[in-house]
Amino acid sequence: MTRRLPAFFSVLLAIVLSVGCATLDEKQREWIFQPSDRAWGGSASYAEGMDHVWIEFPSRITGQPARLHALWIEAEDARADTPVLLYLHGARWNVEGSAGRMRRMRDMGFAVLAIDYRGFGKSSSGLPSEQTAYEDARAAWDWLAAQYPGRPRYLFGHSLGGAIAIDLAAQVDDEQGTIVEGTFTSIPDVASTFKWGWLPIGPLITQRFASIDKVGKIGSPLLVVHGDNDTLIRTELGQRLYEAATGKKRFLLIEGGSHHSSMVVGQVHYREAIQQLFGWH
Repeated sequence: MTRRLPAFFSVLLAIVLSVGCATLDEKQREWIFQPSDRAWGGSASYAEGMDHVWIEFPSRITGQPARLHALWIEAEDARADTPVLLYLHGARWNVEGSAGRMRRMRDMGFAVLAIDYRGFGKSSSGLPSEQTAYEDARAAWDWLAAQYPGRPRYLFGHSLGGAIAIDLAAQVDDEQGTIVEGTFTSIPDVASTFKWGWLPIGPLITQRFASIDKVGKIGSPLLVVHGDNDTLIRTELGQRLYEAATGKKRFLLIEGGSHHSSMVVGQVHYREAIQQLFGWH
């Protein structure tokens, strides 16, 4: 999710009056994902030294072979029981833009695999959709299970990636824990928080990412992180998502954290929350 996202909602009504449903869906996918082969600023430098991984699988959605590019960084002191984390990034930037967060999660004790969805970076080309992103995450999850059998696996999703992580956690039963940061209840709910949120565009949204309907199905401990200075995704959406979860859970509000800085600003609290919620010693 980026600051460009509100533009999607502001023009949605005009578009639906002038184009067909297929084009409307395509425009939503463009504005929500904003797929790119670039990393923001100098963030790609943090990816130096990481391993490049390729995950190939036949897509049931497109009927075509799919190939995902991913970055892998092993834990500093890897053992047979060292946890591995599937990192799911948000919109606009490619996986190298998340390399800094990957390293911070490594500092907290994880080995980390981060993928680019189809349409991003070096992964298969094409416009991503809600369903193809879900399929990509599942393929990466299965790849981790095959490559690192016996090691506990966790999920992490930032912003839009949080919705993808929640969908996956609700589908599988072999995750040991899920962490989401700066994420939301649903895309229609995000639209309602903007100043023109009274416009009746909810029924027109095809890419709904309705995490609020799935979070109660997660069977592992859930950590919901939100910055109290997040001006893109309001804190109340993260709080509502947390309240809808039914299992073991924790809500971590990072004082001074923005949509992009909460992990840096609150790293000490992040680490403590992970250790306590997941029972690490």
